[in-house]
Amino acid sequence: MSAGADAGDGGSGAAVAARSREDSPVEGGFVPSALGTREHWNAVYERELQTFQEYGDTGEIWFGEESMTRLIRWIQKHKIPLDASVLDIGTGNGVFLVELAKIGFSNITGIDYSSSAIRLSGSIIEKEGLSNIKLKEEDFLSLSTELSGFHICIDKGTFDAISLDPDNAVEKRKQYVRSLSRVLKVKGFFLITSCNWTKEELLNEFSEGFQLFEELPTPKFSFGGRSGNSVVVLVFQKS
Repeated sequence: MSAGADAGDGGSGAAVAARSREDSPVEGGFVPSALGTREHWNAVYERELQTFQEYGDTGEIWFGEESMTRLIRWIQKHKIPLDASVLDIGTGNGVFLVELAKIGFSNITGIDYSSSAIRLSGSIIEKEGLSNIKLKEEDFLSLSTELSGFHICIDKGTFDAISLDPDNAVEKRKQYVRSLSRVLKVKGFFLITSCNWTKEELLNEFSEGFQLFEELPTPKFSFGGRSGNSVVVLVFQKS
């Protein structure tokens, strides 16, 4: 579910439906949205799959290409071994997996609860001629026993979307953290990109079992005499 309306680092489809938190009466600060449902993402990726089949267009990238470049630069800076196991949570069109494979990563897995997303990403990966990428139709909140022991987990918009789920989003956020703890190795890294959560809020959401390792710089904006970041990128390490 990680690909959607591409607004670069300035925003995304999830951001449109997110908050003003101050004006929101909903527990957790988010107004429920279709962007938090499987049905929405199945429809999105079914359209993108048809577009890819007809025109070869891989579709949009959540947060834009710079978001991928930012994560890859961090991975290379920290000399993550090319055989490290990487899980892309909510892989969407799988383009981030393709970029990892192109720089030599050989143990990479993408999951998505949208069957249309898995078909799309599979088609794109096949066209690229890549054979070292594993794809699974899997709900991160209800994992199979096969997924565990990853050195790195990536999230670009999936936690944001879960936060907008009309059906008990607060509990689903807690389940997300439990699932993350289960699949990530001790001392493993979790890289999350969010347009709906502030740094302080994410630190609170992932306070149990994870420590902040690094905050990655993102473009700032100024409006009405105030400045801030439209996107937050944090690296957590499992303790």
